[in-house]
Amino acid sequence: MTDPKKFRRALVTGGSGDIGGAICRALAAQGHFVYIHANANADRARDLAYEIGGSATAVTFDLTDSSAARAAVDAILADGPIDILVHNAGIHADAPLAGMTDEQWFGVIDVSLHGFFRVAQPLLLPMARGRFGRIVCVSSVAAVLGNRGQVNYAAAKSALHGAAKSLAREMGSRGITTNVIAPGVIAGKMADAAFDAEHIRQLVPAGRAGTPDEVAALVAFLCSDAAGYINGQVIGINGGMG
Repeated sequence: MTDPKKFRRALVTGGSGDIGGAICRALAAQGHFVYIHANANADRARDLAYEIGGSATAVTFDLTDSSAARAAVDAILADGPIDILVHNAGIHADAPLAGMTDEQWFGVIDVSLHGFFRVAQPLLLPMARGRFGRIVCVSSVAAVLGNRGQVNYAAAKSALHGAAKSLAREMGSRGITTNVIAPGVIAGKMADAAFDAEHIRQLVPAGRAGTPDEVAALVAFLCSDAAGYINGQVIGINGGMG
């Protein structure tokens, strides 16, 4: 647990998934109060909040709906500033670009990129007034190396790299850091459906998939006081993929 004086409030978008859930648990274990965001998986977010206990609650809103997202964030801010934002939400709609639809292109970008704006923008001035903030965007190795069938996903996630580097310059003097982590193959429903063990051994120099807890440990560190001089960085967590 953290020093009670360091108790902070965190919002984790996409908190109901495998990686998001591990991040929520890790932040709660540090002593923070965690708002677990979900949209389609609201029941999973509520179950996770129940599992964590009194230091978490579920919030449900659609990141692609500007009005709904703003109303939800304003309701959270009514109880005080959010000190930690982990933008983990993202969706896949994989297809070769030559056959990709407008819905696949814009839908993926709307959640990852526009969703980041919708939650981060209203949190910044309250963070600045408190002279503390930790913002972590969860990207992907696909945004660093590229991946067939994921031009939309790689575009959405790599856009967060530029956004984070720029925001780090804007807000760094106010005690606010903004960083990106770029996971590789991480065990969970999504990876299990896409990769078998042999494929992972060939793809990942470490010879295995990472775990959600390993990702969450990195996020929790970046959200800590000890990481105050790490700002504007894209940090891979991918077993040596690149």
